[in-house]
Amino acid sequence: MTMKLVIGLDGHSSGEKALAFGQQMAEKTDGCALVVVYVIEWSPFTFQTAEENAQRHKRREEEISVATSRVVEPAVAKLKEAGLNATGMVRHGNVADTLDNIAKEEGANQIVVARSSDGGFSSRIFGSATANLVMNASVPVTVVA
Repeated sequence: MTMKLVIGLDGHSSGEKALAFGQQMAEKTDGCALVVVYVIEWSPFTFQTAEENAQRHKRREEEISVATSRVVEPAVAKLKEAGLNATGMVRHGNVADTLDNIAKEEGANQIVVARSSDGGFSSRIFGSATANLVMNASVPVTVVA
């Protein structure tokens, strides 16, 4: 059985920890495939004019391009240099839901993420993306500290 891991990156050092952990797991598992994902928080529930929506779409495409070149492509290149099977993608959406949906689409066995560095009052009320993922994911989630 081939193992597949989805690794969620956040563009910070905490995401690097998740990437390193996923790499270690893949190196110990024959035929393990890695899917490196960066999710840009995005809500479709904004009421705007047609002009604002066009600008928003342009900004969305720019964000995808920047995240791909600065975060995902270097991570995938690092994994491939280590001889691992890795692909990458950038998506917009709710972080927890998007990572879980990608895990389902890809047939992943597990999701690896880092503990959220965000804290404070709002995360205690609304919950962090990491906590929401752990509580609702359809596959096991490993949270790297």
